[in-house]
Amino acid sequence: MTPVAPVIAIVGRPNVGKSTLFNYLTRYNQINSREALVADEPGVTRDRLYGEGRLGDKAFIVVDTGGIDYFPSSPLAGEGRGRGCLQDLMLAQTWKALQEADIIFWMVDARSGLTPADQAIAEQLRVRILAKPIYILANKTDGLNIDSACADFYELVINRDSREVYPISAAQGRGIAQVLEAALARVPSLTQLPSENMTPTDVAADLAPEDGAPEDKDTAKQEGIKVAIIGRPNVGKSTLVNRIFGEDRVLVFDAPGTTRDSIFIPIQRRGKSYVMIDTAGVRRRRSIDLPLEKFSVIKTLQAIIASNVVVFVIDAREGIADQDLHLLGYIVEAGKALVIAVNKWDDLPETERIAVRKELDRRLTFVAYARIHYISALHGSGLGELFNAIDEAYRNATKKLSTPQLTAILERAVESHQPPLVSGRRIKLRYAHAGGVNPPVIVIHGNQTQSLPASYQRYLANYYREALRLIGTPIRIELKSRPNPFEGRKNVLTPRQVKRRKRLMKHIKKQ
Repeated sequence: MTPVAPVIAIVGRPNVGKSTLFNYLTRYNQINSREALVADEPGVTRDRLYGEGRLGDKAFIVVDTGGIDYFPSSPLAGEGRGRGCLQDLMLAQTWKALQEADIIFWMVDARSGLTPADQAIAEQLRVRILAKPIYILANKTDGLNIDSACADFYELVINRDSREVYPISAAQGRGIAQVLEAALARVPSLTQLPSENMTPTDVAADLAPEDGAPEDKDTAKQEGIKVAIIGRPNVGKSTLVNRIFGEDRVLVFDAPGTTRDSIFIPIQRRGKSYVMIDTAGVRRRRSIDLPLEKFSVIKTLQAIIASNVVVFVIDAREGIADQDLHLLGYIVEAGKALVIAVNKWDDLPETERIAVRKELDRRLTFVAYARIHYISALHGSGLGELFNAIDEAYRNATKKLSTPQLTAILERAVESHQPPLVSGRRIKLRYAHAGGVNPPVIVIHGNQTQSLPASYQRYLANYYREALRLIGTPIRIELKSRPNPFEGRKNVLTPRQVKRRKRLMKHIKKQ
């Protein structure tokens, strides 16, 4: 039987270093894990963020959670002052992470000392989490006397078997190997026990990433189709993700900017694997003032690069804005397969629906290859067709193309519309072959291809798209010219040719 990786949930007050610890534990593998957004202000993390870590030959799953800064009447259940309160929703996400966890890392700030909020968290954990091992990690102990810095936190100890407070430095990685070794030893039924000959120094070396380690190219295939949900703030991206999963997997709040980090969530649907990526909404550049929002935008753009298919969400009630066109332009430049989802389509009057369709047809001509689906993320209408379009776009983006097929299509395109003349000479396009996938790259060889106008390149891309029926993905055309074998070479004249040249030049001068 394959051992199951234990789940470690990181909890604590805001700004005690939870995301920094998450990044350190998951940095060994940048393919399966993503860095959490870190900033020197509280409340950066709001959703649950999952990553994979490894200690020697033992794997584990790490969950980063939002900071606990207040407590409603019901412990950690999100049933206190208003169910729609953003703090309640964040607390509910943290509670779900604690329910899933096998081990709990409770982080406290050694520089701030014991606070009433830490004592309140201890009260809640004593009520709710009795059967799970809880380890207290005193972070930010650099330059402090460890004994005096950790002394006050011993009154927070909950488990009888673990009465120790572990001093660590999440930024520097000090002390993390020891607490991991102790924690994983508590769950022998879930993972292999550490070797008896392994020292804490060896454990710390196993945690550190290997420089120059080759990337596992098959890992991305095993993960599934990566689908990034992109759009402006408050268009319904997180609502769409929750509707797909059938649960409140990410925070949804009636205010723009609720999602700050990019959340990668795997899912199985009809025997196929997907990784849904919920991203932060991107506003206009001049509207972005806070550094944290700038980092959120960077995370969103990185999610576009990491994805295989982009689902671009548009608010039907607000229509398409200039910022939508800017984002679509970035997606086209990145060469990603694209599906457009027009959200909040329910209860829209028929006259407004007609106007929205006309506006989309007029302004989205540069992404005419993408299918447009009208959905309601709140009620789930149109999601079946949306996944069909995602599968179609990914299938076309990774389609294998043969050289004879591409060359035959090129000949028909040239026969239908000849390339223009350049300096009185016709550009000759000889043959084509595939140069890559996702997006499909078609390499065309010929003479003087560097002079081929951009308009004719667009004609070739559209011709190939129609001939190959590639819906949902852009096509890139690369041109290569055969080098001139006589370029840079100069004929050496014979003595007789030199005399004839001089005689001819003398005759020309006389005339």
